[in-house]
Amino acid sequence: MSSPAAHVLVAHGTRKQSGIALIGDLAHSVSVALGTGVHVAFVDVLGPTPSEVLRNLDTPAVVVPAFLSRGYHVNTDIPEHAAASGHPDVVIAEALGPSPQLGRILADRLVECGWRPADSVVLAAAGTSNPLAQTDLRRVAALLSAVIGDRVELAFAATGEPTVADAVARLRRRGARRVVVASYLLSDGLFQDRLRCSGADAVTEPLGSHSAMVRLIVSRFRRARLAIAV
Repeated sequence: MSSPAAHVLVAHGTRKQSGIALIGDLAHSVSVALGTGVHVAFVDVLGPTPSEVLRNLDTPAVVVPAFLSRGYHVNTDIPEHAAASGHPDVVIAEALGPSPQLGRILADRLVECGWRPADSVVLAAAGTSNPLAQTDLRRVAALLSAVIGDRVELAFAATGEPTVADAVARLRRRGARRVVVASYLLSDGLFQDRLRCSGADAVTEPLGSHSAMVRLIVSRFRRARLAIAV
């Protein structure tokens, strides 16, 4: 029989109460789908940290990074937290993106915000200097382009160029009548606020607790759980 495993969902963290609540709702939906509890940890802004959560667990643990690409937090920060916790049996799943499911969620969010096929679209990520994460983001932009049947521009809310506002302005100079920003963020927060101020005609909501997001996280937990020692 497989050892029982604790499930830990690790997110970035935000000072926005709505963003914190969204992560809580997402963890609850994942918990219901798995039929077991899900612990929540944050790598920045607020706690508990992954090391604090893992330190208090006495069973094998599966950690799913709630991050959309393979940046610093996934490659370095979370493994360091796991090591610092002293927990002897931790399996860390891969990041949520890139994934075809995320392309479909992005397309659904576009439809919800009033996107029309003639609109120009900017995929807005938080940003990263990590080459692996940059590759992941370009793949997601290509996925979304394939879904909507038109080119999608990649831009960044924090680290990297072009900024979202610059990408929107550039599309307008090229003659775009309407520009829609597709938020490639998990939850509400400072970066989502920047998207709303980018000058676009419409901005999608974060990916959030979309049912396909719940299924994706559940899949990550189940796949990683197979690596738990029996």
